[in-house]
Amino acid sequence: MRVVSLVPSLTEAVAAGAPGLLVGVTDWCSHPAGLGAARIGGTKNPDVPAVVRLRPDLVIANEEENRAQDLDALRAAGIEVLVTEVRTLDQAFRELERVLVDGCGLGRPAWLDEAEAAWAAVRTPAPVRAVIPVWRRPWMVLGRDTFAGDLLARLGVVNVYADHAERYPRIGIGELRGSGARLVVLPDEPYAFGPGDGPEAFAPMPAAFVDGRCLTWYGPSLTEAPAVIGAALRAALPAADPGR
Repeated sequence: MRVVSLVPSLTEAVAAGAPGLLVGVTDWCSHPAGLGAARIGGTKNPDVPAVVRLRPDLVIANEEENRAQDLDALRAAGIEVLVTEVRTLDQAFRELERVLVDGCGLGRPAWLDEAEAAWAAVRTPAPVRAVIPVWRRPWMVLGRDTFAGDLLARLGVVNVYADHAERYPRIGIGELRGSGARLVVLPDEPYAFGPGDGPEAFAPMPAAFVDGRCLTWYGPSLTEAPAVIGAALRAALPAADPGR
């Protein structure tokens, strides 16, 4: 097959077992390193004519990461497009099998079984109320119905904006600081939060610095995600214990 991936995490999922299938990937597809497929632009602005010229048998996409008009244009060119929806961990596992087995004709990978086992072994710790920014200038946080929010909930994080009407609401820093959260969770993508960029806005609230790939990508990183995210939370939680 000839496959074009418009989703970085799905690129990594396919490349883990069959990198030769990928003839085109986005500029944001950073894993695995050294992938030899053609670059066809961003997830939100792919070069549709370039994708068509690659003559793919299948384009894999995601309803949140890719624009409907680009996917419609590819379908109009006669290309099959498989669109995933991933808003929970269980949904991610189902969609990964659909992409890899049903879409790409591959066997079910061992890492997918390992990831399911790793998450099944998680024992949710005592809950802690938290805000989870994903951007600043303006501040945006995780709201309802998100994949990252589901992962964090399984690890004891109670998102104070989980019932917000929007999935990624814009909330002013004053409201965030007064939300009743005892912890701020700062991933390093899509915004590159780090010790020098982000926690000062919430001080003295403790901050957990989380690997963004482990938190937001659905692919081979899911095997290590519970351990990696859990360790980051535990490193910050002692300071957040009072009044959880």
